[in-house]
Amino acid sequence: MRFPPLLVITAVLVSPFAALAEDPTRLRPGRWEISVSVEMEGMPFKMPPSVSQLCVTAQDSDQTGVPPQGKDCTVSDVKQSGKKLTWKVVCTGQTPGKGEGEMVFSGSDAYTGTMKLETGGMRVNTQYQAKRTGDCK
Repeated sequence: MRFPPLLVITAVLVSPFAALAEDPTRLRPGRWEISVSVEMEGMPFKMPPSVSQLCVTAQDSDQTGVPPQGKDCTVSDVKQSGKKLTWKVVCTGQTPGKGEGEMVFSGSDAYTGTMKLETGGMRVNTQYQAKRTGDCK
């Protein structure tokens, strides 16, 4: 099993830049804490969640759309409806696969999301939560 490419894709998808469009999906600049849980169907154990900190600047929060998912991935069908943003992704190359993601915003200070990816005959389900924790230092 190859974990690094999957984790790279997951890390990019949980980036707060993934849904910076018009309100209510515009994130407030500041320090953000992002918690990611990844489950791979068929794995005999659950991977521990990871938590990271990120500083979102005003320039970052002005970006729109889902970011490129790496040189071998293409994002399509990006849709925003109220507080929800959805998209599809297709990856080629060493780790081909396809999937879809969803983010639901709780105002400009928090969001939750899921990403479902099928690759190498395996299903990878990612859940994440993010919240603004204060100003950048």
